[in-house]
Amino acid sequence: MSEALPTRAGGLGPAAGPGGAPAAGRPSVIQLVFREKGALYAAYIPIFSEGGLFVPTTRDYKLGDDIYLLLSLPDDTQRFPVAGKVAWITPPNASGGRTQGVGVRFPSDEKSRQLKIKIEEVLGTSISSSKPTQTL
Repeated sequence: MSEALPTRAGGLGPAAGPGGAPAAGRPSVIQLVFREKGALYAAYIPIFSEGGLFVPTTRDYKLGDDIYLLLSLPDDTQRFPVAGKVAWITPPNASGGRTQGVGVRFPSDEKSRQLKIKIEEVLGTSISSSKPTQTL
């Protein structure tokens, strides 16, 4: 199974502050490309009422930090911009072999509601699978 491929938009990303953290007041910009439905399933966070995704990253984040995602879904050429917030953190060397990264909660707006519906349509019946994921 292929993984989601996080990259910085434009190959550069935002200006970094001390320790590689984003400069104050500027959200991180991460391109998140899902080539396969299995990778999207592993990253999707259905317990967030607005929807959300796990983003693999080694960058240090705090709860509530802003993250701007440019999201690509399997078999879809459209990129979906999402201005989300860090809602949980999986630290390095987490138990259970979990990948280091952050859970990003989508905002409460109409665009996010439509994106959540689209993700759930792509996942179809697999959304209720008992297969392990990178999320809660």
